[in-house]
Amino acid sequence: MKILLFLAKGFETMEASVFIDVIGWARNDYHNDVEVVTCGFQKTVISAFGVPVTVDVLLDNICIDEYDALAIPGGFEEFGFYEEAFSEKLCDVINKFNCQHKLIATVCVAALALAHSGILTGKKATTYHLNNGIRQKQLAEYGVTIVNEPVVKTDNIITSYCPQTAPDVAFILLEYLIGTEKMHIVKSAMGFE
Repeated sequence: MKILLFLAKGFETMEASVFIDVIGWARNDYHNDVEVVTCGFQKTVISAFGVPVTVDVLLDNICIDEYDALAIPGGFEEFGFYEEAFSEKLCDVINKFNCQHKLIATVCVAALALAHSGILTGKKATTYHLNNGIRQKQLAEYGVTIVNEPVVKTDNIITSYCPQTAPDVAFILLEYLIGTEKMHIVKSAMGFE
């Protein structure tokens, strides 16, 4: 099973790395058939705070049928996150994953990319809740019903409201792919329970 981890310019490094670590533990230490493939618009993506990350594939070269889930970490506006997160190409990829009812997992403000693509209209979701709820208000403008909880799962879509929730999202994604019992083994081994 493959997870496509999309890294937009200005993505938050911690929010991305948690998917790599959780899935890495499941694959390496417990021999589950899961892997993360990183993806971006260019081969080297500069994260928030200036960390360069080399991705495995370019968004233009992916075949959606090869992937079982899409994960998108949030990022910072001042580092250019929304320039790529709101792009027509990413919206198209999001819609294709959604049309095939594949799991789409986001952390923090990455929910805004889903809303921008149109897949959250009329659905329950959450996003960054601090700073007077400015991002939740922005999400609501897309016709989303805001649920002010750490993680919200609606159909095949997972949204969450801040960087602290990233491990929760990664474990929900892992559970979806390998089952509850195997997920708990990994979660326990990593010290999360």
